[in-house]
Amino acid sequence: MKKNCRVRKLSVGISFCLLLFVSACSKRSVEMTPSSSPSQQTRSVSLPDPDHPSPTVEITASPSTINIGSQATLRWKSTDSSSLMIDSGVGNVSEVGSLVISPRESTTYTVTAKGPGGEAVSSTRVTVIVNPKPIMVQTDIDNLQQAIDSGKVQPVFFDYDKATLTHEAKGILQENARIFLQFSNVEIVIEGHCDERGTEEYNLALGDRRAEIARNYLIEIGGDVNQLESLSFGEERPFSSGHDERSWRLNRRVHFTIQR
Repeated sequence: MKKNCRVRKLSVGISFCLLLFVSACSKRSVEMTPSSSPSQQTRSVSLPDPDHPSPTVEITASPSTINIGSQATLRWKSTDSSSLMIDSGVGNVSEVGSLVISPRESTTYTVTAKGPGGEAVSSTRVTVIVNPKPIMVQTDIDNLQQAIDSGKVQPVFFDYDKATLTHEAKGILQENARIFLQFSNVEIVIEGHCDERGTEEYNLALGDRRAEIARNYLIEIGGDVNQLESLSFGEERPFSSGHDERSWRLNRRVHFTIQR
């Protein structure tokens, strides 16, 4: 009987020790489980709210092709958005709007609309054309020079100490402009001249005013601003070498030559 009691006590002791061992191993296993590394951590991502409609957005440019220095208009509209942003230097904008732009080079404008229901993107492109300088053809130079030499292109004369265009002068410039437009790829120099009276500095300034007023009138009636250049010679290149009123009248002029 005593022997059986000892066996039972020994069995209970062994069972208790096994229980402690299993418990310790289980605890150690839990403690040694590595935590996830920062690179493996899951970041929370803001998903579109299904209870809100997805935003829409549209952007257009008119005209979509322009010459350099000209303007275009961006127009956009969006629905169900809380913020709109246009890139290429425009920035945040209202839900519906327009903007006049003058890009120096071809540019794509992208608008991004964000809202509780998600995100939408739309783009438009403005193409900028840089006008090349026209190629000057020798035949055109010769033909225009012939028109100048033959008197078809006439000089314009001015009253003493004046830089205003008379009715007759405007008529001459209108005829000259018609001829110049036939040779639009040839550059014209508008020379301002004076008679010998007055100081050299004064006459240079007066010649400049005469050349400029003739140039401005030619542009006003349709001349090409890139074709016409003004230059003053003052009293340096007289048409007539005399020292009387007749010579002075001929020297108070605007004369036309070709830029070579």
